[in-house]
Amino acid sequence: MSISNKIILASQSPRRKQLLEWAAIDFDVVVADTDESYPPGLSFTEAAIHIAQNKALTVSKMHPSASTILAADTIVVCDDRLIGKPADRASAIEILGFLSGKKHEVITGVYIQKGTEEIAFADITEVSFHPLTQEQIEFYVDHYQPYDKAGAYAIQEWIGVVGIASIRGDFYNVMGLPVSRVVKALQT
Repeated sequence: MSISNKIILASQSPRRKQLLEWAAIDFDVVVADTDESYPPGLSFTEAAIHIAQNKALTVSKMHPSASTILAADTIVVCDDRLIGKPADRASAIEILGFLSGKKHEVITGVYIQKGTEEIAFADITEVSFHPLTQEQIEFYVDHYQPYDKAGAYAIQEWIGVVGIASIRGDFYNVMGLPVSRVVKALQT
């Protein structure tokens, strides 16, 4: 499959890069430091889109002649609480303990800038964890060090294989990008 004009992926996520490669999309990665805060009063989906938009606009300023820029931001929400990336081992263990035995939402905000056209959307996937033992949580954190992942886990790693009870929605959204929706948006 071919998408015309090379795309800039405004993300340092190796998972997003891998997913676009699997979709056979020709792209370059450009990373810029961006503010990942958002204005008060936004819903979680609006916040994810806002952060993705900031990433795209920052890269757009660096590459004003780029034809298409794709940015995304993934957040995890459980019990109406935003779960970010863990700062260290202790916070990763705490986060996974909080998610253990519960259902949570993985929300990825996507922002695509194609010339003057802007496409923005969010995809939500519900994920349920089995109850996890302290030993399982510590094993995962110590062996996979999920410090760059919202919710302190990656569904495609060991914890997803043994710890996920169910998902409702796009599996790849949990990895960081709802690829099929992105591909459709890029083709329009």
